[in-house]
Amino acid sequence: MFEGLSPLARDARSWPFEQARATIARVLRVRLPDRADQDAAKALIDAGKTDEAVKAYPALSKAVIFETGYGPSGLPHLGTFGEVARTTMVRQAFRALTDDHMPTRLIAFSDDMDGLRKVPDNIENKQPLIEDLGKPLTVVRDPFGTHDSFGAHNNARLRAFLDGFGFEYEFVSSTDCYKGGLFDATLLIALERFDAIQKVMLPTLGEERRATYSPFLPISPTTGKVLQVPTLERNVDKGTIVFEDEDGSKVEVPVTGGHVKMQWKPDWAMRWTALGVDYEMSGKDLIDSVKASGAICKALGGTPPEGFNYELFLDENNQKISKSKGNGLSMEDWLRYGAPESLSYYMFQSPKSAKKLYFDVIPKATDEYLQQLDAFGRQEPAKQLDNPVWHIHSGKPPEQGSPVSFSLMLNLVSAADASTKEILWGFLSRYIPGATPESQPLLDRLAGYAINYYEDFVKPSKTFRAPTDQERAAMLDLLAKLKAMPAGTQDAELIQNEVFEVGKTHGFDPLRAWFQALYEVLLGQSQGPRFGSFAAIFGIDRTVALIEEKLD
Repeated sequence: MFEGLSPLARDARSWPFEQARATIARVLRVRLPDRADQDAAKALIDAGKTDEAVKAYPALSKAVIFETGYGPSGLPHLGTFGEVARTTMVRQAFRALTDDHMPTRLIAFSDDMDGLRKVPDNIENKQPLIEDLGKPLTVVRDPFGTHDSFGAHNNARLRAFLDGFGFEYEFVSSTDCYKGGLFDATLLIALERFDAIQKVMLPTLGEERRATYSPFLPISPTTGKVLQVPTLERNVDKGTIVFEDEDGSKVEVPVTGGHVKMQWKPDWAMRWTALGVDYEMSGKDLIDSVKASGAICKALGGTPPEGFNYELFLDENNQKISKSKGNGLSMEDWLRYGAPESLSYYMFQSPKSAKKLYFDVIPKATDEYLQQLDAFGRQEPAKQLDNPVWHIHSGKPPEQGSPVSFSLMLNLVSAADASTKEILWGFLSRYIPGATPESQPLLDRLAGYAINYYEDFVKPSKTFRAPTDQERAAMLDLLAKLKAMPAGTQDAELIQNEVFEVGKTHGFDPLRAWFQALYEVLLGQSQGPRFGSFAAIFGIDRTVALIEEKLD
């Protein structure tokens, strides 16, 4: 799918390509210690000869690892989607730059061996969770009764969530890695370099926490809980630690085989090292954590992955979105009012800039996505790779978009007071000859989203007003011009020009005040799409009737 794109990708400037270039540089630096080899391999890749680079340097044939992390103490959310979507975009850019000759993997890592620290508020059957507090999530009983554990239940939800969006990924469980031995070698190195890890971590902690902190969290053999207790003894030769169990007894356990879990920053570093992670992004709130984990990764003999810190989303009051507060949007919210593609578009745009994530961003994001999709087919191939839809659709955006914008659809719903898609299609099929829900699937989906958005947000806040004398005179003039048009006129540009000329004739300055007046008087809202397009779809006769009704 991405073969043969490197000549075009070399000049692409969108952020996923910038991140992909940085990842290529990291891979060459880590896998080819000799600078001359790095330069030679880079020259081949830049020349579109990655296949030759891989043949010349076998170290480059090992898969490049892109990772995203997930804490399964709760259900997947917008942040989970955003991280996987954005990482996927970087991976795709990497594949284009290398003509897909360097294998890649995207790991969706679940930190499911973490101890359950708090019972989620949104779960009805809390008793099993209350009784199992402190135990690993893959041991905590499933309050829904569908899986072997709470962690397994949430992991299944994560995988269904990612599968539903068509992401290509490999699911990796922390519990499986610890208990299956995948982390054993790195855990033994961590035991050996215990003091080096402490040197990084202790300065980041408060005085009380420093006195008891250990990078190792033993699993109590008596209670099964993940314990945050001091390490009393380290036996590097035996690969064990000694700690005080909850009953006061001293217990010796190996750091391998799933008997301990590491604290989360050392755990992150250990994971990077053990799995050979090449790329992982994270939120701006984790900048200090990334620095600490990067230092620990180096202490373990690894190299921190490439990546960047994305900005966090804000609610309508410019406050940071918090799962515990419940402010901002949920996944379910967005997907009730907007297409998944529009959400991906919103995630693509300016990831390093703080953005509001609330209901009123959905129509704008949807229409901008549609504009980019419409532009894609007319762009030169080199420009297409910087178009967001190339990244959203894995390099293969659909050929057909929507002939009607989402904002226009909203106004149509408002004017017609449409409660079903069938009512909307009565207008759409007349405006677009031969169009059906089957031939225009995206348009059909937009119709459903528009009805939901109108019912929940637009309709309750509609505020009509009477026209001023100037506006009334202009609207009467517009009425006369619309009535003079041939019956069934659907030329949106012709109608728009007439509306424009009426506004100029009646002295509206700025002219946008005239269009604002039309929407406030006729539709009870202050803005909308091009009025000519609205009238063309709604119908001249219906538009005339609407104006007469509001002027009466």
